[in-house]
Amino acid sequence: MSSALLSPQSARGLSSLPSGQFETYSNPPSVWPAFLTGQEANPVRVLLVDDDPHIRLVIAQELMADARTLLVAQAGSVREGRKAIKNHEFDVLLVDLNLGDGDAFDLLHYVKPVRPSAQSVVISVMENDEQVLRAFELGATGYVGKNSWFGNYSQAVLQVANGGASITPNLARRLLQRFDRTNSAENKRRQPDEADRLSAREKEILRMVASGYTSVEVGSRLLISSMTVNTHLRNIYRKLQVRTRAQAVRFASLRGLF
Repeated sequence: MSSALLSPQSARGLSSLPSGQFETYSNPPSVWPAFLTGQEANPVRVLLVDDDPHIRLVIAQELMADARTLLVAQAGSVREGRKAIKNHEFDVLLVDLNLGDGDAFDLLHYVKPVRPSAQSVVISVMENDEQVLRAFELGATGYVGKNSWFGNYSQAVLQVANGGASITPNLARRLLQRFDRTNSAENKRRQPDEADRLSAREKEILRMVASGYTSVEVGSRLLISSMTVNTHLRNIYRKLQVRTRAQAVRFASLRGLF
């Protein structure tokens, strides 16, 4: 929440917030509830691993400028990252995807048994869906694009430290769309239309039963025995997972079979 966007009424509203329940920060301007993890007296501790010194400096400056986060150590490779993970207490691992001697996946494998309570956020210029999914499978709770205009690194750290997940918005949209497509295809494979399970003869019998004909009447009209009709009805019940004629008729009505 930017202070430049606050109306006089909003400013007065912030100043009247109950004492002890919120903290205000000027960098970045924000209101931060006291019950959330990440307070000035007890900031979220961050370990940063990135092989680009310039990027590390930019991220480090941002983290240190926010009173809610504290950068405890930096590393520039997988080897250095392993050493830092072992030697430093931290709450969130902020790790670049591509490192000089490996990648973030190596450290995601390593960090869980060594620091099981730590959260991990992968940062990367690229937002490849397969890499994102693999990062999540390995225990990451965030994946942030370096070129994203939305959010920042300290925000990502605070989100995962408070039990949330941090994902660049356009990446989140792509993953949701992918999930929808996968889920739809899975449902089509696993749940074929019940009406398609019935043979032409079974549908014909079901329509006649729904019209009020008895088994004997159906058999007479179709030139088959009533026993054969009842056999067809049992098969219809089994395929539609119903128990009675009434339930079968209701199904026929809902599906427009008569």
